Amino acid sequence: MSTPVLPAAPAAARPLRAALRTDALACAGSGLVMAAGSALLSGPLGLPTALLLPAGLFLLPFAALLWLLAARAEPGVRGVRAVLAVNALWILGSVAVAALLGPTVLGVVFVLAQAAAVLGISAAEAFFLRGVLKGSV
Repeated sequence: MSTPVLPAAPAAARPLRAALRTDALACAGSGLVMAAGSALLSGPLGLPTALLLPAGLFLLPFAALLWLLAARAEPGVRGVRAVLAVNALWILGSVAVAALLGPTVLGVVFVLAQAAAVLGISAAEAFFLRGVLKGSV
C-alpha cells in the first residue's frame, strides 16, 4: 500500500506560498517576543504592557493561520486578500502607535521597523498573488 502524495504546487503559487511562510515566521517571532517579553520591553520601548501583550498574543494564532494558508497547494485568493487587509491595518496601527503613544526612540524604531517589514512582505504577497491570478510570476 502506498502513501498518498499531494500533487506538486502549481509553479505560480510557490513564491506566494513562500511569502506567506515568511509572514508566518515573522509574526510568530514578533508575537513571541512581544507576548513573552512585554513586561521587560515596556520600559525601554515606552509602550504599555497592555498594548504589547495583546498585540503579541494576536500575532501567534495569526501566524498559525498564515502557515496553514501557505500549506495549501493553491492558497485561496480570499484568504490572501484577508491577510493583506490585516497587514495594512497593522501598518496603519503601527504608524498611529509611533505617532500618538509617545514611545521612546527605541520604541519608535521597533514599531516602525515592524511596519516596514510588514509592508515589504505584503508587497511580495500582493505581487505573487497577481502572478497566481495571471497564471505565472
